[in-house]
This record gives sequence, C-alpha cells and structure tokens, in this order.
Amino acid sequence: MLLKPIVFVILFFSLTMQNGLAQQRGPGRKPPAETDSTHFYSAVNTYINPVLPGDHPDPTLLKVGNDFYHCGSSFHFNPYLPIYHSKDLVHWKVISRVLPPENTGMVADRPGAGVWQGAITYFYGSYWIYFSSGGQWFSKAAAPQGPWTAPVRVKDNPQTGPLGYDNSIFVDDDGKPYMVIKNGQKVNRLQALGQDGQLTDSVINLDWMNANLQYSWAEGPVMCKRNGYYYYFPAGDVSGGQYVLRATALTADSTKWERLGNFFKPSPDPHNTFARPNHISAPVQLADGTWWTIGQSYQKRDQDDWSGMGRQTSLYQVLWEGDRPWGAPPVSGPVVKPALDNDNTPWRSVRTDHFDTDSLGAWWHFLTKPAAAQYSLAHRKGWIRLSPDSGRTHLLQKETDHFYSAFTRLDADAQAANGGIYLTNGNQTVYARLYYTQGRIVFQLNSALRELPYNKGGNVWLKLERWEHQLSGFFSTDGKNWTSVGAPLSAVALDKAQPNFNSWVGTSIGLFAEHGPVDFDFFVCKDGFSALPAIGSSNQYGTHKVKRGDDWVVTNFSAHGGWLMISGVDFGTAGEARAIEITAAATKSGELKVLVDDLENGKQIAGVPVKPGQLSGRALLRNKDLSGQHDLFIRFPAGASQEIFIKSIRLLRTGKK
Repeated sequence: MLLKPIVFVILFFSLTMQNGLAQQRGPGRKPPAETDSTHFYSAVNTYINPVLPGDHPDPTLLKVGNDFYHCGSSFHFNPYLPIYHSKDLVHWKVISRVLPPENTGMVADRPGAGVWQGAITYFYGSYWIYFSSGGQWFSKAAAPQGPWTAPVRVKDNPQTGPLGYDNSIFVDDDGKPYMVIKNGQKVNRLQALGQDGQLTDSVINLDWMNANLQYSWAEGPVMCKRNGYYYYFPAGDVSGGQYVLRATALTADSTKWERLGNFFKPSPDPHNTFARPNHISAPVQLADGTWWTIGQSYQKRDQDDWSGMGRQTSLYQVLWEGDRPWGAPPVSGPVVKPALDNDNTPWRSVRTDHFDTDSLGAWWHFLTKPAAAQYSLAHRKGWIRLSPDSGRTHLLQKETDHFYSAFTRLDADAQAANGGIYLTNGNQTVYARLYYTQGRIVFQLNSALRELPYNKGGNVWLKLERWEHQLSGFFSTDGKNWTSVGAPLSAVALDKAQPNFNSWVGTSIGLFAEHGPVDFDFFVCKDGFSALPAIGSSNQYGTHKVKRGDDWVVTNFSAHGGWLMISGVDFGTAGEARAIEITAAATKSGELKVLVDDLENGKQIAGVPVKPGQLSGRALLRNKDLSGQHDLFIRFPAGASQEIFIKSIRLLRTGKK
C-alpha cells in the first residue's frame, strides 16, 4: 500500500545527476551555476539515455546543415536499412527505408544474416548508404526520404582485398570521401571513393593497428577530423570497448599514428545500466562548437538483465582536452542536451497504427522476405490483413519500453486461423503470444500456457501488458472491460542475454497470423487507459525512484519541484479521454500539472489535486479533442520535496468512477 512507512531505496542519486550535468554541459548551453535552478524545472533541457531505445545496433550518424540522420545494421528485419531523422539528436523518427526485400536477392533471409552496417553519408552532392551483405554495396538518393537507387556492388581488387563488413565513410575537409574498411580482426584499411561511388586511388594499409588484437576485433571503425588531426575510432567487440588513435596525415606509417587509449571516461554512476558503450558514430560538430556522437550498449545492472532488447543507442558529448577527445562518461541520470531545438518529433516509442492509409508505416518490419508480401491494406478499409501462405507471418516493431499495454482488435467471425499479439527475441526461439483461435483465447510464452474458452464470435480485443519482466494477457468484447487470461508469465527468458548474441538483434512486438488470413483493425501501444507506472518514464528531472511500502514510486527531491515524462501515451480517438487519474500518496496537499508534448511549449491538459489520506487524485481534461499518441509530462509543485509519491497514471473515459 502507498501509505505504509517509507523505505527509501534511491536509484537515481542527485549527485550522479549533477555529475552528468557537469560532464556534459559544454560551452553552447549555459544553464545557471546551480544545478537545481528553475531553468531545468520549467523546460526540457536534459535527456536520459538511450535516445534510441530498443534494438538499434551499429549506429552511424550524418549531419547535413541543421538535420541529422541515423542508420545502422538492420540484419534480417526488412524492409532493410531504416533511415531516422532528428533536429536535436534526442528525438528521432523513421522517414524511409532503403531496401525493399524484392530488390535484395543477395541478402540471406535468416536471423543473424541480412544487411549489416548501414553507413549513411553525403558526398559529391548525393546521399549514399554503404552496407554489407556478401560484399559491400551502395545505394544513393537525392534526399534521405528517397527514393533510393537499386543497390550497386562495390568492386574489390587484389590490392585492397576483401571489403568485409561494418565499414564506414569518412569525408575529408576537401570533400574527398574514403571508405574505412574492416574485414575480420586484423584488416583495417582506408581507400578513396570516386564520383561513381567505387574505390579509387591506392589503399592505405593500417593492418598494423590490430596485429596483436590490441582492440579485440577493432570493429566498426569511424573517423573525424579536427585541428589538423585525423581521429580513428575502433570498437572492441559486441561486448564493449571503444578506442581512439590520431595522426596528422592519412598514412599507412604506424609511427605517424598515436594510440590515445580508451575513448569513454569511466562512469561515476554505480547504477548505470548501459556499461561499456561502443561502436560509436563519427563525432559531429555543432554550430556552438560542441561535438557529439551516438553509441550502442546492452542494458544490464546486476541481475536485472535487459540484454534481450538488443544494442540500444545513446547520445554522448565528446569532450576535448586539448586535441584529445573523450566520450562523456555514461550515467543513468539526466544530462544536458545539445543546444538544438526539436521540431515537435515525439520521443522514440512503439507506434500506434490504425491502418487507415494506403501504405504501411515505415516503423514496421517483417521477419522474412515472404512476409513482406503477405499483407493487404486494401482488402478491407481501415484494417490490415495478414495472409501467411503457410506457417506464421509477423508484422512487428522494435520493442522500446519496460512498461506498456499493447492491444488490438481482430475479427473473430471471419477467421479460421490464429491471430493476435506477438513478442519475440532476435533468434525467434523465445516468444510470447496472446491470440484468438477458434473457440479459445491462448496466452503462451514458450512451454508456459494459459487459455480460456471464447465462443462469442464478432470482434475480440486482446491486450498484452508488460510490467518489466512480467507479462499479463487479457481479452475483451468491447475494448473497455477486460478479462485476465490466467496468471502472469515471466519474460526473464526473453529479456536476458540470449545465445549467439540474440542473432545480433533485439526483441520485437506486433501482430501475427498463422494457418490462414487474419484481419486486424489497429495496433495500440501504449494504452493510456491502462495504468502507466511512473517508474516507466523515458525522461525526468529533479525526481528519483524510491521504494515506499511494497511499491516503487517517483518523488521529487528539490524545492523547485521536478517532472517526469512517459513517452508515446495513446489517448484513443478524439474525445474518448475525458479525465485523468493519478495514483499517488501525499504528506501535504498539492497539485500535479499534466502536460502533453512538451514541458514549456506543450498544452497543460489538467491539474490533478492530491491530498493526504487519499490514494489517488483525478481531474477532467481541459482538452477534450486529444487523440493519438502524446508524450505525457507530470510536473511536481514547487515549494517542498518528497511530499508527493506517484505510482501510476491512467486516462478515464468519464470524469466519474
């Protein structure tokens, strides 16, 4: 119960937060000297990693003007090579995909194979993507939104040798591009690229660099240039390690290169969950003089293992000590964001889809090439039909959160097949399913099985609720009143580190059909009418997570207040959400402000009163026309700290109980 005596177990220390702020402040953004100033409580000036939650391995980063683009390895998820866009390096959205499966006869269609690398770059007046799949290939476009050309193979030669994988592109000050070549553990080379995108000039052999395996695999090398120095950044291997070398010329002479050692500064945060980030992108410089990079890491702290989600991508400032670059130390708490403005892009989350357009959203992917042709948006307006020719087909997104309620509606009358919600690991050997089959609702995670009879026909709603490593299944006949499908199932086997590094990818969630066609009306995630735990926030400032009785809750630790943000909350259709309820305990009366989309420029939609002796507060929404997904901000009142303890938030369809 929320009113039991307090037992504080603080996971995000204010000291850690201050360390992160001090380390990543940089010259471009100048907050007041005091870390707990109102500057940070009245606007979103900080972020918490990862900025690309979920499976985003082998990141590359491109800056063109005031725009940033990201791509990386997509492996067997297709359409291959999603392109992400951002204005502020913190908020990202998918804007295109480079390779449709019908154009990829050279791509092996199995977990762990597919398309690796995805090095996005710009030179000679065009955007280029270089990738590996049984050799090096490139596609090009006039704009990152596409269309992208059919892939062209990069020709190798005896002097250069095999071109390997996880290569990148470096463009020198004079506009001349070079391929940074990586093959196996001991081959590290450079070679210029011509106007046609093919290798030209002579190879610059750097094989001496990892001749004694000093850097494990020395993989994913990237380069940048500053003050006349060329910087070469090799990663260790998939488990971590990031290093840096420098030279004043692009030369094969090992005596001209200086080994600078580790790139990242040690973390001062004992609770940091993203240890040993690596495989960084080439650092980029902003107009204010600061430098930034993104890098990958598995998530784990002690026995709380989320490695199954894959390699998640975080944003780090590059700190210069003279001409020596350092990656800011990884921390779990807030760090000051770049001095850039967002363009109203929401935080990266699983997307809701009502399938009411003529084309499928770029956020979806398939697990096989055939599956990419086994759907229809035209067969039934406002629905999607999945039609496996045999076995099972899937329509999925990369899982981004530890807390959510995902639900869908399918037509039970029209289906002779099985269909529902699917959550799978990268190997596709561990999976959870909540589905309808003739006369039954089935909830399964590997051999664990729950089922209930269902003979009502018509439409059936299915909801999969994740509360960290616990999954619960529900069904409904109206989408409002839910019946539990047995006891929850443990997802630890799905979430922990997987054999063979999970085939290099992370968990995915979405829809599936098997043994015939299934029609789905929508896919919603995160359902705002289900409880949204405060500890599931994607960003926060001035707050920390504490244990109060049997519950984990969030409270503020400053007299200036504090805030938290839950990303991607689905408000349903226009006018459906009428009120909001916050489950919270209080030692003193106060009002929690509720805003959407931004803390400073977003709409305040409610002020929720909380009082001692009450377990919740509720208020009518001021904006009755809200619909779709929004980032939801909850702001603590100023004046005192640790007087209000928030457990969860949920939307209501009526202002009454």
